[in-house]
Parts: sequence; C-alpha cells; structure tokens
Amino acid sequence: MCRTGGVPEPAGTGGHASTDAAFSALLEDCADDLYESAPCGYLSTMMDGTIAKINTTLLDWLGLDREAVAGRKRFTDLLTVGGKLYHETHFAPLLRMQGELRGIALDMRRRSGGPLPVLVSAVIKHGTEGEPLLIRITVFDASDRRAYENELLHRRREAERARAEADEARRQAEADRVRLADALAVLQRSLVPDSLPVVPGLETAVHYHTAAPDQLGGDFYDLFPVTGDRWAFFLGDVCGKGPEAASLTSLTRYTLRAAAHHDPDPASALSTLNAVLHERYTGDGNPRYCTCIVGIVEPGGEHGPTRVRLASGGHPPALVLRSDGRAEFLPTPGGLLIGVLPDAPIGTAETVLAPGDTLVLYTDGLTEARLGVGRDDLYGEDALHAFAEKHAPAGPQEVINALTELLESFGDGLDDDTALLALGVPAAPSVNAPATHHTS
Repeated sequence: MCRTGGVPEPAGTGGHASTDAAFSALLEDCADDLYESAPCGYLSTMMDGTIAKINTTLLDWLGLDREAVAGRKRFTDLLTVGGKLYHETHFAPLLRMQGELRGIALDMRRRSGGPLPVLVSAVIKHGTEGEPLLIRITVFDASDRRAYENELLHRRREAERARAEADEARRQAEADRVRLADALAVLQRSLVPDSLPVVPGLETAVHYHTAAPDQLGGDFYDLFPVTGDRWAFFLGDVCGKGPEAASLTSLTRYTLRAAAHHDPDPASALSTLNAVLHERYTGDGNPRYCTCIVGIVEPGGEHGPTRVRLASGGHPPALVLRSDGRAEFLPTPGGLLIGVLPDAPIGTAETVLAPGDTLVLYTDGLTEARLGVGRDDLYGEDALHAFAEKHAPAGPQEVINALTELLESFGDGLDDDTALLALGVPAAPSVNAPATHHTS
C-alpha cells in the first residue's frame, strides 16, 4: 500500500527501514532543484542591486525569462513605482544599517503589468574579512494575504460608514424629536391659557404636568369673566391622546367659553357641550367624550361670602381646604361622561368659601398615579383627602406647590397628564388687588 501522493506505507510494527526508505525517496532531490522549485522566490544581488541569481519560482510569478534578468536587471527593476520609492527610502537604508530585514511588504511588477504583493526578507552575506559581498533575498507571494487585508479594510470602511450613517440618523432623529417636542409644546400651550387673569377678591394658581413631551395631552382648564362680578372656570380631560385629543380639547374649551357667556349656569354650559360633542362625533361611529367640571364663582370681597356653583360630568369631585384645617370633597353625584348620551345626567354642588378657604380642581392623572414596586396600586381619593387635611389651611399657590411636589414623587408611576386649578379667598383680604399665580 502507498500513502497519498505515492509515499509507501510502512508495514507492520517497527517498520523503520520502510519509513526511512520512503523519506529517502522524498529527499533525493538535488539542492539546485530545491532552490529552483521552492514554494517561494529566491534571488541574490550584488551590493549595488544587480541580480546575480534568481529561481524559477519567482521568474514564473513575474512572467520573466532568466536571460533577461540575471546580470541585466537590478532588484528595484522588478518593483512597482511605489515599491521602488519604498525601497530607496526605507528598505535599502535599513538593510545597510541592520544587515537584515524580515517580512517587508512590497509590490513587484509582473510582465503583464499587474502588481504582485509580496513579503520580502533580506540578509547581507559578508566575506571572511567582514566585507559585504551580496544580498540574499527571499520573496513570499502575499496575494491572498493582501486580498484578505483589503477585504478586512473594505469591511472596516463599510462598518465605519454604516456607523457614521447610524450616528447621523440618530442625530437627525434627535433633532426631529426636539423639533417635534417644541412644536407639540407650542400646540399644547395653545390649548390652555398662557396665564390666569387677576380676579378681584380671589387668589388663583394652576399647574399642568405633561406626562409625555412627544405626545399631545387632553387635559384642559380656563378661568374668565362672565356677566357682572361673576367668573367662570372649568377643568377637564378629553379621551385619547395626540392630534384627535387636541382637536377635541380645542372644541371643548371654546364651546364652554361661549356657553358660559351665553348662560352663566354651570349645568347649562355642560349640557350645551354634551349636545355639541354628541352631534359632532357620535354620527360617524367614533364617539368622543370628556369629563369636565364647570364652576361659577361670585367673589364676595369684604362685603359678603364668596359663593361657588359647580356642575360635573363624570369628573372627580372638587376638594376644599377649609381655613379651620378641615378638608372635604364636594360630591357631584349622578354626573356622566360628556358626549356619550344625547342627554347626559349632570351632577351639581354649591359651597361658600370663607377667608382662608381654597377650592382645588384636578384631573384623574393625580388620583390614578400608580404606586408600589410593581406599580399595582392607585394613589386614590382617600390618599388625596388625607394629603389635603395634612396641608390645610393653605392658599392656592401653597396647595399647588405641595401637589406639584407630590406629582414629582410619583416618578414613572405618573403616566398621564395632570391639570391642577386652585381658587381661594385670601385669609387676610387686602385693599390691593391680590396676586394671581401660574405655574407649568
């Protein structure tokens, strides 16, 4: 039997004689044949670079004839322009100083004109007196290595380009997000008053928390004068988010303002809004609705009590912090969502605000904030009532500040927009117009 390639297979155990014979058959090539047919290129040059000897392997790689090379060309004649430049500026000076070089990358020039990437090692042979005699050079074909390196470089450039494009896309997305947030903030502000007006005999304060800066919310509020010394106010929350909610909020605000000017009765204003929303949205099979609480306040000033009338359509009850330290809700039972039914039931309530009393309206983002590690528990009205008792008595701005800190304490448990509106009678009325406060 023979091994692959015709090498005899040693027979039996300890067949050293057969093995030695096989290797002898392989090694019987002469040194000249080994030099000429080596898997790498060999050449020797004089110290001036004239080629004295070159093997067949390198000649075949370059497509040259021995007669045209040996004794007729210098080593640099076999190099490309770039290779010659590198040889003169780096290769030759280093070789003279060090006596040898290993693994230098150069490009040799084929007869066909194309470059041959190679790795070159060179050593200077010295005579018995130490004088330099010739230069021995070994040449390895680096075409595959160069192709691999070029592929790596190409992939790296592609990755860098992709990374740069991704970075630019992220920058553009961030810029777009900022522009969108700015535009939404402007639009959101257009849905609520820029500031609250000064109301003689009252102090006011407001706060609006936006849960998502990249999404329009549906909470709204307003405060404006109506007939005589009376002032109308409202606060509510429309269904949904985004542009549709913004459209519904705008319609709701201006409908309530117009209705309150026409008939300054809270229940009448809500009935008008219910009719408008039901007619506008129910017919197309996409009903839109809101919760809302509307009030009329008649400041008494120094001459009488401040009276408040409220009407609610499915909205959380108003909260009053009394000057004696009590806190109480003003229930408006029976009120349903505005816009769902042709004739929605509306709950009403009345109260009197004494000096130091504060009325607070809020949307359900406050009471439905989620608590606990798993965000499974709602804050709720009981907790809000306890919070109000703890802070009573307090003026509108003081109450709003405390509630704002409470909202911030919820962290990511506060996932809905929240509007807060507070009206109060100063504890110590002044002849000067009381201050009106607005926070956002």
